Parts: sequence; C-alpha cells; structure tokens
Amino acid sequence: MNYNKLPADPTALILGILGLVIGIAGCCCYGVLAIVPLTLGIIGLVMANKSLREFVENPEAYSPQSRSNVATAKVLNIIAIIFNGLIMIVFIILFVVYGTFMSTAIMEGIKQSQNEDYYEWENDSLYDYEEDDYIIEQDTIEIDSIKVEEVKEFENLEN
Repeated sequence: MNYNKLPADPTALILGILGLVIGIAGCCCYGVLAIVPLTLGIIGLVMANKSLREFVENPEAYSPQSRSNVATAKVLNIIAIIFNGLIMIVFIILFVVYGTFMSTAIMEGIKQSQNEDYYEWENDSLYDYEEDDYIIEQDTIEIDSIKVEEVKEFENLEN
C-alpha cells in the first residue's frame, strides 16, 4: 500500500512548537510578543483540523504515522493558544491597572500645576512638629530685675 502524508503533517507540528517556544520567550517581553505565537497556534490548529478531517474521509490514503503527527500538532497548538491567550489577558489587565494608576497620578499633577499657589501645609513633613516640643523655658535667673536693682543701688550710692 502506498501511504501519503497529510497536508499539515510537518507544518502544523512546526507551528505548534514555534508557538510554544515564542510564547515562553515572550513572557519576558511583557506579553507584547504573545500575539505572534497566538496567531501561529491558531493557524496550526486550523491546518491540523483540516488534515484530520481529510484523514477521517479517506483513512486508507494516509499514513497512520502522519495522523499521529497531526494529532500531536493539534494538541501542541491548543496548548500554545491557551498559554499565549492567558499571557495576553494577564498583561492586558496589568496594563489597564498600571494605566489607571498612572493616569490618576498625571491628573493630580495637572491639578497641582494649575493651582500653583495651593500648598498643603498639613501634609508637609518638613514642618511637622508638635507645639509641646517648642515650649520656651523661662530663665530662672531674672537678669532684668537684677539689673534694675543694681541700677537703683548705684543711684543710691551716688546720692
């Protein structure tokens, strides 16, 4: 019997492997590259499903080894799609949350730049002090009264 290979035998397998490898390497790039392996996985899955349908229609024309390779490619492509889809979702959520915090900080900066005279002294840590810390102690030696008494005594001596 003359067996043929399925049309997506090497291609779908290569796309599945590339989708996983680029997806794992793309985790380091904050999910920016996740769209490429996601696309590769979808293309590989479509090709594998089309080839498996051809095998079901005419199983005698194709090699069982080729069917096994395409089934493996289908599984790899499904894993690549799920993995890269999760990476994209996580990083989209991360960018949304980060963008919300950044936009809030930018809006506060704009409000403060519009109100240049506005300054919150209550929140300034440089002038954060308690009134009890700065009580001025009175001098125990009353110099002013001593001087007045000495002047009076001196005046009395001259008279």
